[in-house]
Amino acid sequence: MVGQAKAQRMLTHDQIWGALDRLAARAGLSPSGLAKRAGLDPTTFNKSKRVTSDGRERWPSTESIAKALAAAETSIDIFARLIGDDSGDGRSVPLLGFAQASLSSAFDESGFPSGKGWSEIALPSAEDNRAFALQISGDALMPAYRDGDVILVSPATPIRKGDRVVVKTKPGEVMVATLKRRTARVLELLSLDATKAERNLAADDVAWIARIMWASQ
Repeated sequence: MVGQAKAQRMLTHDQIWGALDRLAARAGLSPSGLAKRAGLDPTTFNKSKRVTSDGRERWPSTESIAKALAAAETSIDIFARLIGDDSGDGRSVPLLGFAQASLSSAFDESGFPSGKGWSEIALPSAEDNRAFALQISGDALMPAYRDGDVILVSPATPIRKGDRVVVKTKPGEVMVATLKRRTARVLELLSLDATKAERNLAADDVAWIARIMWASQ
């Protein structure tokens, strides 16, 4: 019984990594964004680094945790509470790299996450239970979004003129833009890059459109 009680008090691999995810969310960052702010390799806290190629659990070092706490301006006491708080300041939503969003298997016909390749991230607000997150890669969306930023996308939230949106076309192209106008026949989009021309899409060519609700900066 004593041994069993001790085992129940031990920290688990999932608890530590979950606390780091919630720490990043508190700071308005993705795990890679937190790693970069802490002066670490951007992939240090990525999901792919949490298990070795042969399936063994990989734990974050005490040094990397200490640097993450300093970068997030958070005390070890708060981190301890994050370990024991599975709800955090928000909830976990599916996360996918933006470059992978064009894959036909990444979404179902309604624009909701499906298939393999998705991980999870804890974000400050996700009232839409079908919300998902995309992690930006590269500088194509500068200055609006930087490499490593995470955007929270809500398929259920109404979209209005001027909202930033993610659009996926039926051929598979995924783009981020500002909605200029939407009718039954056409979708008019403004590029986030002011030097680029407007983009008009026939409504029949659009697989789905969803509003961007939040972005780490």
